Amino acid sequence: MQLTNRILTTVVLAGLRRNAKRATTRALLSSNYNYPVYNPVHNKSTYVNNHSFHSHAKNNKLRIKKVLIVTKLTRYEFEKLRHPNLDASQLEETIKNRGTDHDALLYYHNLHKTVERKVVDSFSQMGVEVKVVNRITINKELLRWTDLIVPVGGDGTFLLAASRATPFFVENSVPIVGFNSDPLRSEGRLMLPKQCTSDVNDAVKRIIKGEFDWMHRSRIRITLLKFNGDTPIPVDLHEFNPAPVEHKELIVSEPTLLDQINGGAYYPGKKTKATKRMLPYLALNEVFIGETLSARVSHLHIRPNTTQKITKTKSSGLCVSTGTGSTSWHTSINRLSTKNVEDLLKILKNGSKLDLKGLNAEAISDIYNQQLVFEPDDPRLCYSIREQICVGVWPNPKGFESRDFAQNLYVKSRCFDASLVIDGTICYPFNDGTKAFLEVLPEDALLTMKIGD
Repeated sequence: MQLTNRILTTVVLAGLRRNAKRATTRALLSSNYNYPVYNPVHNKSTYVNNHSFHSHAKNNKLRIKKVLIVTKLTRYEFEKLRHPNLDASQLEETIKNRGTDHDALLYYHNLHKTVERKVVDSFSQMGVEVKVVNRITINKELLRWTDLIVPVGGDGTFLLAASRATPFFVENSVPIVGFNSDPLRSEGRLMLPKQCTSDVNDAVKRIIKGEFDWMHRSRIRITLLKFNGDTPIPVDLHEFNPAPVEHKELIVSEPTLLDQINGGAYYPGKKTKATKRMLPYLALNEVFIGETLSARVSHLHIRPNTTQKITKTKSSGLCVSTGTGSTSWHTSINRLSTKNVEDLLKILKNGSKLDLKGLNAEAISDIYNQQLVFEPDDPRLCYSIREQICVGVWPNPKGFESRDFAQNLYVKSRCFDASLVIDGTICYPFNDGTKAFLEVLPEDALLTMKIGD
């Protein structure tokens, strides 16, 4: 039933996306403001700049003439898109009748729009041409047009912009710098410091003048291998808009490590060549692979670093994180609670003569959790197997660590209805027989800015 509902939801809302650009334009133009429609850890980058833009970026030689603002699609805006034929009072009545707090939706919508207007005005006053898009209206033409991408919202909006600002959509590397539109409720680790929201004009001036430090953030590239010519159709899993998204895959014909792992591009008994598809979206935070229905066990074959043997696992799914994502889902999966440490100390105390009176369980858990975080420009992946089954014959062979670093990762699906999800938003089907190769390449690094406190 859940699978059926998910399919129906995707089909119904796919129609929404076809009319979304016109609806969004009408919604923006009908507002009171006339838009032009359309603290992570930081060390010196370990990357060699391979992009033409990166070579100019070393000395902050950045000429910003055009800025693309990627704005958050607020819940109130989405409600307007869902009900394009209702006026404001009718929409309010509809929202209230189903038990949703209309006043709260409108308040946070206006809060976000206030910051958005400040960002637009600040760049415009500096003589910069500005265009505004959201997750529905963003497209590769505008990404190629701009000199700078500026997400306004929270980390989700930043991830949306980062996933599109890839070599598959943009020929040259375009830097990204974001403003947190709700610093009181949003942590905004990927955004500029919260004080930049309080004084947007000053932050924009510093960006234009080059008063910032460059930062590189590693991203994960994904190549899929399957014995058919079907094009994998990605879906946007945004909570308000599960719908198809723009797709531009790259068919890879030359030999790769993925072929080497599988013993060549051809398999015994197979006359059809395995098609390798390099996905156009790069993961800034993490890649998750697992069954769509969370209660179902995810059966995956995993091989890190291409040199180790393939290990068969059953679990609640696989999370492969970058240094940027290590502060997010990666830490949530692997963190130790104070209660965990207290229980361990009790076991040690009962089973030995050690003096453990001076040990603080909370301090120990804090230190452990902090060590889970690694640098944003670290060229390694860190995989975490969620709730790995470690009884009977699983994993096979025995002793496979549920968390470790790797230079690259090969994954084969033995799942029934699984997905490969990029940064919690772009979803590809990943069912039985599909294989993926995950890697970090220097040229895929995201270029962003850091402004000091």
